[in-house]
Amino acid sequence: MKTHPIREAESEGRPVAAARRPGRPSLSNVDLLDKAFELFQQHGFEGTSIDAITAATGMAKRTIYARYGDKDSLFKAALQRAIEEWLVPVERLRAAETDDLEETLLRIGRMLVANIMNPAGLRLLRITNAESSRRPEIGVFTYNQGTKQTIAYLADLFRRRIGPATVPIDEWKEAAIAFLNSVVSGPSTKTAWGLTFDQATIDKLIVSYVRLFMYGLVPRQGEPAHDPPAPPPPAGPDDPESAESASLIEENRRLRKLLVEAMLANASLRERGENP
Repeated sequence: MKTHPIREAESEGRPVAAARRPGRPSLSNVDLLDKAFELFQQHGFEGTSIDAITAATGMAKRTIYARYGDKDSLFKAALQRAIEEWLVPVERLRAAETDDLEETLLRIGRMLVANIMNPAGLRLLRITNAESSRRPEIGVFTYNQGTKQTIAYLADLFRRRIGPATVPIDEWKEAAIAFLNSVVSGPSTKTAWGLTFDQATIDKLIVSYVRLFMYGLVPRQGEPAHDPPAPPPPAGPDDPESAESASLIEENRRLRKLLVEAMLANASLRERGENP
């Protein structure tokens, strides 16, 4: 009597993949993962069955189980492929750097916002948000596979360009998270909710958020600076730039306060175990 190859492999303690046997041609892993991810995105994890995936791909159920073992492993493999296809490589971010830090952050911000607001990015954002609310480990998985790399790059950028190197890297990571939360998440989250923006509005938001982030890092008078900027030339009492400078200093103080509050809120979430 013939035995089921997968059950036979499991009973003998062999890897499930070893139970595969020759059969009809099947999809490549890339095609399988792309089609599975499409179904997961449309119907959610719970609403997508292995039977539905086999029907959509024309692949035998035993082949899917041989490759991935169960639906959860297949979902994570499909999610990882989607993240790898979507993620902006660190090399591209580094290539956007200029001598001017504000211009560098504007370029990086535009790049990240455009990436997450394209169809693949919004699709990934929606499914991870939906599944993370029910299964927090999916949020952790997505963070480790994608966002964590971008945070590490930004933290290194801030340490290199703002300094000093003696500041713990965790502090720069908090600044990186604040940058992503303010510059990147704002427009993309609203778009994922169904709101629409034209490109001019999106770019205006990016410029505003980058300047909020940049000038929020400028310390108030009497506070030590990491890398103090050169002092501006003195302005006379009748100089129109004098009033403008005073206004800018006051605005910088306000923006700094907002940034600190956002970073403290993020730290509080992390302490409660809610990953950003």
